Amino acid sequence: MEQLLNHLRNLGFTEIESKIMVDLAEHGPAGGYEVAKRLGASRSNVYAAMQRLERQGALHRGTGEPVRYISLKPEELTRMISSRVEASLAYVEKSLPRPEGDAAPFHSVEGDKEVLEQVVRKLAQAESEIVVDVWREEASLLREELEAAEKRGVRVLWACDGPDNGLARTLAWKGWKGVGERKRGGRKFSFVIDREWCMLGMRGGEMNTQAVVTAHPVMAELLLHHFSQEMVLYELEQDMGRELETKYGPYFGRIQSKYIASDAELSEAEEAPRDENTLE
Repeated sequence: MEQLLNHLRNLGFTEIESKIMVDLAEHGPAGGYEVAKRLGASRSNVYAAMQRLERQGALHRGTGEPVRYISLKPEELTRMISSRVEASLAYVEKSLPRPEGDAAPFHSVEGDKEVLEQVVRKLAQAESEIVVDVWREEASLLREELEAAEKRGVRVLWACDGPDNGLARTLAWKGWKGVGERKRGGRKFSFVIDREWCMLGMRGGEMNTQAVVTAHPVMAELLLHHFSQEMVLYELEQDMGRELETKYGPYFGRIQSKYIASDAELSEAEEAPRDENTLE
């Protein structure tokens, strides 16, 4: 009984209103005098509460004298409450002023538990599309949530990075000496949900789990562009891998060295012999 009263209070009914509704549901139609007597409450308080409940649609008023009130069926009551709450939520969402200027467009999240909980919550709210760029370790942690989203009809696009995946070599930054060093520094992950909400961060290795969260359109554009670039290059590697490595070197080194290598490194890359028999 107390648990039921507690839930009714959580739905916005006062203590006396909650008790009246339960009493009428249990004993059937009754007037204020009868209910007040059973509850051991003031008749004036009970009469006033019954009138409020009637105005709210939570009780029916019977015909005849003396006045008797009738409780709604449970499904009628919950339907009425749900409709009222949904209407209020829709109005608040539409009418509440949105912060401008003062709200930070980016905020940080720290800690493994906090980052994963926020991702899981947003994945459950996704409506149309989820774009995921993660390492295999993080993919395994979120597989159930992503599969559930697909079952809801959400379009899920994956890029899974790792030492046994071709994407690990697509435009890999030349500063890393290898996948092992990259993993020691942490594993990059990013999510773009419904082309609005974004999270970009690092997990594992020698770093604490940290992420940046934003709904800024520039970040969404950058992450989506990076994802599409990775996937296009990945497909090119599958079709033309040996030709690309023969022409541009491992990890497209001869192209990348133009932009991120020193002059000495550039010369070394140009002079390096080409191995036409292997493809990492």
